[in-house]
Amino acid sequence: MKKLFLTLTFVVTFFALSAVSASAVTNDTVKVGLRYGSSAMFSANLENEVGSGYTFGWYDGDRSFHDLGETGETAISMTASGTIYLDSSGNYSASSGSRTLGPWHAQISGFDSYRDALNEAEAWSGGYPAWIDGEFVVRVGCYESRSEAEDMAAKCGGDAVKSGPTGVMVTVTRTTEVLFEFDCGGALNLAVLPDGGSRSAVTWFKGYKYQGGFEYPRVTGGNLNVINVVDLESYVKGVLPYEMSGSWPLEALKAQAVCARTYACYTTKHLASYGFDVCNTTDCQVYNGLNTATDQSNRAVEETAGECLWYRGNLVEAVYHSSDGGATEDASYVWGSDVGYLKGKVDPYEAKTTIPNYTYTVTYTPAQLTWVLQNSGYSIGTVRDVYISEYTPLGHVYKVTFVDSSGKTLTVKGDSARMAFYSTTYGKNVRSLNFTISGGSGGSGSYYINGTSNQRSSLEGASVISGSGTVSTLSGSLYAISSGGTTSALSGGGSAAPGDTFVITGIGNGHHVGMSQYGAKAMAEQGYNYQDILEFYYTDITIG
Repeated sequence: MKKLFLTLTFVVTFFALSAVSASAVTNDTVKVGLRYGSSAMFSANLENEVGSGYTFGWYDGDRSFHDLGETGETAISMTASGTIYLDSSGNYSASSGSRTLGPWHAQISGFDSYRDALNEAEAWSGGYPAWIDGEFVVRVGCYESRSEAEDMAAKCGGDAVKSGPTGVMVTVTRTTEVLFEFDCGGALNLAVLPDGGSRSAVTWFKGYKYQGGFEYPRVTGGNLNVINVVDLESYVKGVLPYEMSGSWPLEALKAQAVCARTYACYTTKHLASYGFDVCNTTDCQVYNGLNTATDQSNRAVEETAGECLWYRGNLVEAVYHSSDGGATEDASYVWGSDVGYLKGKVDPYEAKTTIPNYTYTVTYTPAQLTWVLQNSGYSIGTVRDVYISEYTPLGHVYKVTFVDSSGKTLTVKGDSARMAFYSTTYGKNVRSLNFTISGGSGGSGSYYINGTSNQRSSLEGASVISGSGTVSTLSGSLYAISSGGTTSALSGGGSAAPGDTFVITGIGNGHHVGMSQYGAKAMAEQGYNYQDILEFYYTDITIG
């Protein structure tokens, strides 16, 4: 989700933070987007791990599965109908291959059931049942030309038809043997259940093992989205070991399980856009099925079954992050919305556990910063200076100001104060909002605390949070916080001239809002239970 665990969260979008009273999950069933948008697939394979065979059908609005037919094949592929090529390695594509499934067919109509259609299909070479616009038909052959389809139609007493732009072809994987075709003009989506929907069934998809069924919406003329339709508790079991090590203390895992369950139930941007509740990446929270689940992580889910976080009767958006560096932060300072249950506080626990890569250093040249900002859409010339221009009351960076060679300034705030530095091209990122910048002017002698510049009196009593979680007070002189949590005096008001490089040193990992995962680990190691952990990191919430 909008957090990270041992890895960087590079893209963070904070969804609407106003609480909602209704759950996005329907009948304790979660729809998880595995492939969609730019990652949609021309062809998607499934293979049984536990169980044998699949049932074809569709899900209604209550997420109840409607059975259409079945196959005993254990490895099947769903592919966008049209011209389908199969190469020598058994891969399906829309461009080239040694074997071809064409878009034209002879079609025989008038069947009351899948079984009736299947019986008729078996009488014709290349025949298969199909469900088109809510009716069972038989299609014979997959021809590249209409004339070939018309010749076959004359023989079987049918019509020549072409697969529609929302059709999905089901084949035996790595072959041209067609099992089924589904096209209802986009009103419904093909769904596939392993082994008739048995709760014990497990299916391989793209190297990961999943429980539940799969749905294949197809954008008209485009590729297939792939959605895993799974019960809520199985979903949480597929999130937990990817968001927190399955070997961590049970109470920390329980806290994470409640957060993961709550986040899934909270309405997200994906429901309206794509028809699923959550995606499977850090844009929501990582979900990769059963591969790395442990007895400990499964136990944490089972012992918190059904529990979510609530604030004044509404589900919360249970955001979390890897480590806070000594304090969490108000959502208002990070994402611009004041949320009653996402309030920052000094964290005395996190520093009492071992945290790998707790501190970091990243160096940028002016040319690199210029490229990063301009390619992120910011309007600025050649960068000549960068400095922190405002802090939050808890000591996190609130605003960063960039200055170009013409003297034009660009100030970014909140989470953009770290994300503005992100670059896949250079492999660099500022991992938290607890950092310092050296090599810049420091703002030409100006220091800003809570929006006030050049007023020494405003600095008296400002809190400094160290890496160990302790708090000290600034008095008289200006201080900088190092990545190790120590403080040092700044002489002359930070009047150093900009250098050839800007060095950023920081502590922590993530956006600092909500639960610190390493903080949860530390609290569990000190004997706190999962309720204690959640009630510390989220303000005025209830668990139930």
